[in-house]
Amino acid sequence: MDPTAHHFAVTVSNLDRAVAFYRDTLGLDVLSEFSVGGDGFETGVGIDGASAEFVHMDAGDARIELVEYTPEGDSRSEGRLNQPGATHLGLEVADLDSVYESLPNGVETVAEPQTTESGTRILFVRDPDGTLVELLET
Repeated sequence: MDPTAHHFAVTVSNLDRAVAFYRDTLGLDVLSEFSVGGDGFETGVGIDGASAEFVHMDAGDARIELVEYTPEGDSRSEGRLNQPGATHLGLEVADLDSVYESLPNGVETVAEPQTTESGTRILFVRDPDGTLVELLET
């Protein structure tokens, strides 16, 4: 087996709002939009009656897949990075300070940009559903 990355998925509660955040705030382009449903999908995801709307966003060498399910699942509690099962997306930027300064009002950040002991600069923001997105400058 020789797998390669295809996409990294985030389930969202409102696809239009999520696309606006990833496109307008983080500057990612929409690659494709599509819907999936039917028996094979229901069985594959293990959810009776499931269908979903998808948008693939261009993140350079990978795609971010935003998914809005019908029926919508229960909200999970807001996790922290040190909890098992926690997830985040990592996106590299050229100038972290200018990205931080240009964030629209209302975008939640964990802290202002920080430099780690390895020299990498990091900034964690939350998308509209609370998913952590790490912006980093190496």
